[in-house]
Amino acid sequence: MTPQSESTPYPTHAATDDIVGVEPSADANERIVSTRAAADWSGPSGWQRLPARAYRVFLYVAVFVALPPTLFITASLYANRFRHDWTWLAMAGLWVASISLVLWVAHKRYRHTYWKLDADGFSVRRGRLWQWETQVPTSRVQHLDLKRGPLERSHRLASLVLHTAGTRLNAVSISGLDDEDAERLRNYFSRQIDRQEDDDHTRA
Repeated sequence: MTPQSESTPYPTHAATDDIVGVEPSADANERIVSTRAAADWSGPSGWQRLPARAYRVFLYVAVFVALPPTLFITASLYANRFRHDWTWLAMAGLWVASISLVLWVAHKRYRHTYWKLDADGFSVRRGRLWQWETQVPTSRVQHLDLKRGPLERSHRLASLVLHTAGTRLNAVSISGLDDEDAERLRNYFSRQIDRQEDDDHTRA
């Protein structure tokens, strides 16, 4: 009786990177690095809002930006207050518009800014009606900066800047991060950069 022969299927495309002697593709390496890096992240998952303290900082910044031109226009109107009857009404309208704009800008920056770190990399999303989302794979991060101005330090906040390679944008930044989250992100990306450099030396 002739034994039945079993045919061995050819390896699929997804498995070809595991064959001995076949160099993994760039996309496969990126997926491996991102998946392995995600396992090292011990912080929060999903889209994260900025802390409430960030609203106060954004409000102060908006006031500092809007105050000089508002004062300049007010002084100009006041100097001509006897020439026109509507000068006082114009000054009142100017201040109402300036205050409304300051509150709107600060609320918009705080309420509609989110960040996320997962297996796909680091993502920042801004806007409501018109959303702008930027995603940086972990393997593309070359180095990073953590910045703290006087206002951010007093509110336990920080700004994170990720410098990338091979992407349309040279850097991706987000302000108003909680100081602990910023430190956790910096330590995480520092470990990934060191690991990537070790992997590059090993392959070389």
